[in-house]
This record gives sequence, C-alpha cells and structure tokens, in this order.
Amino acid sequence: MGGLKDRYIRFDWAIKRLLRQKANFDVLEGFLTVFIGEEVKIVEILESEGNQQTQDDKFNRVDIKARNSKGEIILVEVQNTSELYYLERILYGVAKAITEHIHLGDTYKEVKKVYSISILYFDIGKGADYLYVGQNKFIGVHTNDQLVITAKEKGALVQKSPAEIFPEYILVRVNEFDKVVVTPLEEWVAYLKSGVIKENTTAPGLQEARKKLQYYSMTDAERYAYDEHLNAVMIQNDVLGNAREEGLAEGRAEGLTQGRAEGRAEAKKDIVKSMLSNGLSVEQAAKYSGLTVEEVESIK
Repeated sequence: MGGLKDRYIRFDWAIKRLLRQKANFDVLEGFLTVFIGEEVKIVEILESEGNQQTQDDKFNRVDIKARNSKGEIILVEVQNTSELYYLERILYGVAKAITEHIHLGDTYKEVKKVYSISILYFDIGKGADYLYVGQNKFIGVHTNDQLVITAKEKGALVQKSPAEIFPEYILVRVNEFDKVVVTPLEEWVAYLKSGVIKENTTAPGLQEARKKLQYYSMTDAERYAYDEHLNAVMIQNDVLGNAREEGLAEGRAEGLTQGRAEGRAEAKKDIVKSMLSNGLSVEQAAKYSGLTVEEVESIK
C-alpha cells in the first residue's frame, strides 16, 4: 500500500474512536447508505450498555448505535473472533434496542425499525456469498405472495410491508470477499478486508475516509495504541486458528474420541503458551482459552 500516507485506519478502530464524532458522520453515513441501500442521515450516536468501551474490547465486538433522520435505530458491530452464540446475541441486541426506545405510556406506533449490521472477520458458517441479508417477510404458504398490512393513520388508509417495521439483519463475511472491485459496495468491503481505498473512489463515505482515516495523521500515542490493537487481533486470530488446525489434525490422526480430546487439550495448552509469550496476562489467557487461572498457571 505504499508509505504511511497510503495507509488507512482499520474500520474496527475507526468506528469506536473516530466515527462517533459528528465531524466524521459523513464517513459513517456513506457506509450505511451503501449497505442499507438508501440514503442515510445520522442524527445522533446513542449510548447503551452494549457500546461501552472496556479493557478487553479489542477481542470482542466494536459497535455503534445510531439514530437516523427517520427515527430508525442502526446497530453496527465489528466482530474479530468467533463467538459460539453470535446470532443469539445480535437478536438480543436488536430486541434490547427496540425496548430501550419505547417508553411507558407510548403506543406501539413508537416502535422503530432496527437495522443490525455485522462485519465479521471469522467464519460464521457455510455460504457462497460475502453478504447476507435477513428480513421479515410474511409469505403465503399456498400462494407464495407477500402480505401487506393496511392500517388507518390520520384518517387515511396506509399500506405497509412487515419489512418496514421488523428488524433487518445484514451480515458481511469479510474474509469471503475475493471479487474484482467495481461497485461502491465492493469498494467498501475491499476496504474492510485490506484497508485499501481507491484514489479515485466515488463510493459514498470512502472519499471522506481517505481524508479522515489516515494512519499518518494520528499522534504518536494514538498510533502506538492502534498498532497494539492490530497485534492483539493478529495474536488472537493466530492462536485460535492454530488451535483449530492442531486439534483437527490430532483428532484425525487418532480417529478416536480420546484422541480428539487429547488433541484439543494439547492445542489449548499451545494457545495459552502463545498468549502468554505474546504478552497477555494470566487472567486474559484464562478468559480467552476457557481455562481457570489455576490451570493457566500450571501450563506456565
């Protein structure tokens, strides 16, 4: 990518520390416009329990909770490492967002549509595409048509599709993207995957990102913290990847339940050793390996 001037800050770092600022809403608005498929204007960034920064957030989700000009709620998460019940958690997050923004005494008319956008840097499952969208549609079992709801508002009949009300889930499988970049959507996913932004880009938000997400424009302290974040993510992905490969290899070689268990146990020990040798504390190694502090101490 050339020198520092051609290097752009990763989205997971930017979304937590830079894109929450009003001056940088144009980057986030461009991103949302491309992925949601209609122009998005952000009114405010909302706070909730789900998007507080913690010491360990480099290993977990990084998210923004925003309200757009239509009053809808948009949740954006970047997930660097796999999580066992990921879909269940994003469902819970959406449900929480809905209930957080309807108050006692409100009518159900105040329930707003929620968009949940997940940028995934891990293999969530099988599928040929890099982009999946889940949306509520009510389909006739025998007729295969879509149900449209008719309601009376302000004395007039208004027709709505359930998709205008029910949440929409967008999953971006970054590692599965390998296309030649042509469309604004592809430009954005290419940036999410490799940090590349075309000089002549016209994709909403990316020209602004070229100006505002430059690595060299950070202070020395910010750059150090950012580099540490990248190292932590790489270490985490490496040790998890190695554990999977070694566990599978051991299991295949033995061909027995006991062999697989021993393979996984040995792989987990290697994970812990790698974590500790790369500067993680005993407590962190215990947290990310699923072992107790005492078990980690015994491996040291």
